[in-house]
Amino acid sequence: MFNNFKLCELIPHSGKMCLIDSIDKWDDESIVCITNTHLKSDNPLLSKGALPVSALIEYGAQAMAIHGALIADKSGEKMQEGYLAALKDVKFFNNLDISAISTSLVVEATRKFASQGNMVYEFLILSDDKSLISGRATVVAVFND
Repeated sequence: MFNNFKLCELIPHSGKMCLIDSIDKWDDESIVCITNTHLKSDNPLLSKGALPVSALIEYGAQAMAIHGALIADKSGEKMQEGYLAALKDVKFFNNLDISAISTSLVVEATRKFASQGNMVYEFLILSDDKSLISGRATVVAVFND
């Protein structure tokens, strides 16, 4: 089972910036992660003591990065460095201070397209089966010579 420390080895974030606590399940097309880092008073995405719903885009991006790393590892490859290039159809289902939600966040990401390290994912983040944010993200690979 992957814990937060092990997950930080899969993505280019470390320490407090590694926002995903665990993987609930994953396969070649999708991943479901669980986290409670939104409750931490030292969350690096806090703004004036609150965690805006827009910060959840980073949670979705980290789930995508973890998924990409797991797929690459399964294929015996090394994941390419990538950058979030575009967001589309992002829907905010409320304007809550996410740090005020006492239940775990469920972070779902589903890969819709992948080619040469470039990927398109749909993401959805929920708490207590209530949608908080959803959208589509394009990740572009960077190839170092």
